[in-house]
Amino acid sequence: MLIGKVLGSTEVEMDGVPAELGGPLPRRLVAALLAAEGRPVSEDALAEAVWGGEVPARPAASLQAYVSRLRRSFEQARGPGSALARAGDGYRLTVGDTDAAGFTADVRRGRALLDEERPGDALRAFDAALARWRGEAYADLPETPARTRLEELRAVAVEERLAARLATGDAPGAVGELEAAVRDEPYRERRWELLILALYRGGRQAEALAALRRVRARLADELGIDPGPALQELEGRLLAQDPGLLLPSRPAPAVRPLSHFFGRTEELAALAELSTTGRLVTLVGPGGAGKTRLAVEFAAPRDPWFARLADVAEPTLVPAAVAAALGVRGSTAEAIATALGDRPGLLLLDNCEHVVRAAAELTLVLLARCPGLRVLATSREPLGVDGERLLPVAPLPAGDAVALLTDRITAVRPGWRPDAAERAALDGLATALDGIPLALELAAARARVLGLAELLEMLHGRFPALGPVPRGALAPHETLEAAVAWSVDLLSAHDRAVLLRLWPFEGGFPLSAVDDDLDALSALVARSVVVADTTVTPARYRLLEILRAYCRGRDDDPAGSRARHAAWVRSFVERTAPELRGERSAHAIRLLNRELANIRAGIAHDLHAAPRAALRTAGLLEWFWFRGGLVTEGGRLLRAALDGAPDAPPADRARALSCLGTLCFMTGDEPAAEKALRDAIDVLGPSPDREGWTVRAQLHYYESLLRSATGRYEEAVAEGRHAMAVGRRIGEERLVAAGEMTLGWALAAGGDPRAGRRELTGAIRRATAIGQRWTTAMSELLLGRALLLSTGDEPADPAAALAALRRAVDHFTAEDDVGNVLACLFTGAQALIAAGRRGDGVTLAAAVRRNAARRGISPGAADPLGAAALADLLAGVDPATVPAVDEDAMIGLLGPPARQD
Repeated sequence: MLIGKVLGSTEVEMDGVPAELGGPLPRRLVAALLAAEGRPVSEDALAEAVWGGEVPARPAASLQAYVSRLRRSFEQARGPGSALARAGDGYRLTVGDTDAAGFTADVRRGRALLDEERPGDALRAFDAALARWRGEAYADLPETPARTRLEELRAVAVEERLAARLATGDAPGAVGELEAAVRDEPYRERRWELLILALYRGGRQAEALAALRRVRARLADELGIDPGPALQELEGRLLAQDPGLLLPSRPAPAVRPLSHFFGRTEELAALAELSTTGRLVTLVGPGGAGKTRLAVEFAAPRDPWFARLADVAEPTLVPAAVAAALGVRGSTAEAIATALGDRPGLLLLDNCEHVVRAAAELTLVLLARCPGLRVLATSREPLGVDGERLLPVAPLPAGDAVALLTDRITAVRPGWRPDAAERAALDGLATALDGIPLALELAAARARVLGLAELLEMLHGRFPALGPVPRGALAPHETLEAAVAWSVDLLSAHDRAVLLRLWPFEGGFPLSAVDDDLDALSALVARSVVVADTTVTPARYRLLEILRAYCRGRDDDPAGSRARHAAWVRSFVERTAPELRGERSAHAIRLLNRELANIRAGIAHDLHAAPRAALRTAGLLEWFWFRGGLVTEGGRLLRAALDGAPDAPPADRARALSCLGTLCFMTGDEPAAEKALRDAIDVLGPSPDREGWTVRAQLHYYESLLRSATGRYEEAVAEGRHAMAVGRRIGEERLVAAGEMTLGWALAAGGDPRAGRRELTGAIRRATAIGQRWTTAMSELLLGRALLLSTGDEPADPAAALAALRRAVDHFTAEDDVGNVLACLFTGAQALIAAGRRGDGVTLAAAVRRNAARRGISPGAADPLGAAALADLLAGVDPATVPAVDEDAMIGLLGPPARQD
C-alpha cells in the first residue's frame, strides 16, 4: 500500500520504503495530487501548482514526462497497476493512506477521548498525532489551501494535548509547555486559558491573576479587542475561586507505574463485574499483597481521584485528606459532597485499615449524596458498609511470582537469560517470599550485585520464617518486615542509621529532614527504600509504609526519633512562619501546607513531651491558622498548649493567647476574643523582655482593631497609642506603623476624621518607607473610609477617597489578598455615590456583593459604619437589575492606577 506524506517534505512510500520522486518540480506535482485527496486534477491546475507564473511553452508534455517517471517509480514499489492514472483532462493519484489523514483521525480520536473524560488516553492520541509531523505541511507546495487547514489543526492539537495533560492532574508539569505555547502564538486565547488554569490548579493563584492581566492588556493594546467568552468566563470563575476549577486537578493522580504488571487476570475481571453491580468495592488482603497496584491498574484508565490515607494519623483527618485529593476547599463530608454534586467519577481510597471507621462513615455520606460517585477502597479489613462488595487479594501464585522476579531482574541485568540453575533459584525465591509482590521487588533489586543462588542462601539464612510455610501460618506483616529487614541490612551503617530515624515523618519530608545529608539520601533513593518526588520544589521524599513499620519496630531509640522529628518541625516553623508577614507570604503558605501532617505530628508530640515548645510552635503559626482556613484546629491546639504549659515564657503564652483571641474573633466569639487578649496582656506583666514587648505592641494593635469594630472608639484610640509607644520603645517601626494605622481609624470613626486622616497619612508614609506593603495597603483602605466621613468643619472628600482606595487595591492585588480587594471596592461604591456617580456606585456595589457571596465573605463586617451608609444609599435598588462587570472593570471604576515613582 502506498502512503503519501505531506507533513514535511513530500514523500510516497511502500512498506516503509520511499519511492524515488525526483527533483523539486515532480515533488510539487505529487504534492498537488495528494492535496486533491484522490480527486482528479486538471492539467492546467497541475501546471499552475508546479510552475506557478512561469509555465513552460508545452506544459502538457512536461507533465506527461514527469508522470511517466513517477509511474515507473510507483510500480517498482507497488507492483503492476499504477496508482498514478489519467483522469479526464488531468491525473489522479490513488494512495492507501496519507500522514495528513492519519493526523486528522488521531486529533479527532483525541478530542473524543477528552469528551469521554479519558485524558490519559487522549494525551497519547495527541502525542501520536503530533509525532507525524516532520516539518511544515506541504513544504514543497506552500501555496495550497490544504496547508492552512493542516497548520490550524496542528495548533489546535497542541492546545488539546495540553488540555489533556492538564486534565490528568499534571498542572505543575503543564505550566512550562503552556508558557512556551503562549510565546509561540500569543493571540490564541485557548492557550492563555489553559495556562491560567494550570497556574491556578498548581497553587500559583497570584501568577494566574497576573496572566489574566497580561492577556487582557495584550489583546487591548495590540488588537484593540476584549478577551473572548471562554476566557471571560474563566476569569469570573477564577476571581470567585470556584471550587470546580480545582476539582479536575487531582493533586494525587492514580498513575500506573512504568514497570510491568503481572497476573491478576481473574481479579481484574471480578473487579469489572463488581463495579457494575455495586458502587463500593473493597479490595481486602494482607499488607504487601498488591492491593494498591491492582486498584491502580483497574482505576487508572477511568481517571480516578486518588486519596492516599496511609499518611493520615487521626481518623478525624480522613475528610481533609479526601478533600485534598479531590481539590475541594474545606475539610468536611458536607463540603466534599457539595463540591461533587452529581458529577460522575471514581474515588480510590487507599490504605483504609487504620482509619476504617472514619473511612466507612465518609463513604456512606458521599455515596448517599453523590449519585454519580463510585468508590474503590483497599484495606486489610472490610469497611463494613451496607452494599459493600468485597474482593480478596491473595499473594501472587508461583507462576506469576516467578514472572515478576524474572522481569525485574532483567531490568537491572540487561540481556540476562536464566539458565537451569537460576530457574530453580527463581522458583525457590518465589516460594520463600510467599509470592508477596513487595518482597519480590526488593529481592530482585539486589540481583544487581548478587547471584540468585547467593540471594536464596542469604534469604534462608537470615529469615528462616520465610521458608515454604502454609499461607496464614505467619502474620503477613511479619513476612514483609523480614523482606524489608533484609533490604535495609544491606545498607551502610550510616545510611541505615539515617533511614531508621525517618519513620516519624508523616506524608514525606524534604532534604533538611536528614540534616541536608544528600549523599545518604541519594543512596536510600538509589536502593529503592526511599521514594523521591522531584516534581515539586523543594523535592520531597517518603518511605513506603512497610518500610516505616519496619523502621519503627527496629529503632532502638523511638522516643529520640520522635523528639528529633518534633525538633525539625519546630525549626521549620521558626524559619517559615515569620515569612507570612513579608513579601514571601504566598511561598510560606505553600510550604506550611505541604508540611501540615508533620506540623500536626510535631505539635502532638510536644503537647505531651515538651508542652512549652508546643505552645511556641502553635503561637508562631498564628497567621497560618486563619489564612489556611484552619481556625478551628488552630484554636483547639492553642487551648491544649495553653493548658499544658502554664509555666511557659510570658512572651510565648501571650503570643498564643493573642492568636487565640484573633481566631475567636473570626468565629464570632467576641467575649472569648476579648478575654484572651486581656489575659495575654496580663501574662506579659509590666516589664517583659524584648520579645515580650514585641508581642505587647501586637496585642495593643489587635485590641484597637477589635474595639473599633465593636464601636468603642475611645478605647481603640488608647490601644493604638499604646501600640505606637511600645513600637518606638523597642525600635520596631513596623509596629509603630501598625499602631498609627489603628489609631487613625479609631480617631476618624470616633468623630474626628481630620485627626484620623492625619494619622493614617503618617502610617502610609512610615509603612512605605520600611517596605511593609500590607500595612500600607490597609492604611490606604482606612484612609479612603476616613475621607468619606465628615463633621461640621471637616467635609467628606469622595475624590480623594477614590484615589486612596485605588492605591490600596493595587497594593492588595500585589499581595494576592482578594478579600481586602473586595473590601476596597465595597467602600469604593460608597465613594462613587458620594461623588455624584450613583450609577457607577450601584453597579460596583452589586458586583462586589455577587463576588463576596461566591466566596462566603461579608464585605461590610469590618466596616459597620460604611455598610450602614451604603445600605441607606442603595435603598430600593434591585441588585438583579444591575449589569454584571468583571474585576478589571470593577477596579477601573475607582480611577486609573496610581503613578509609580
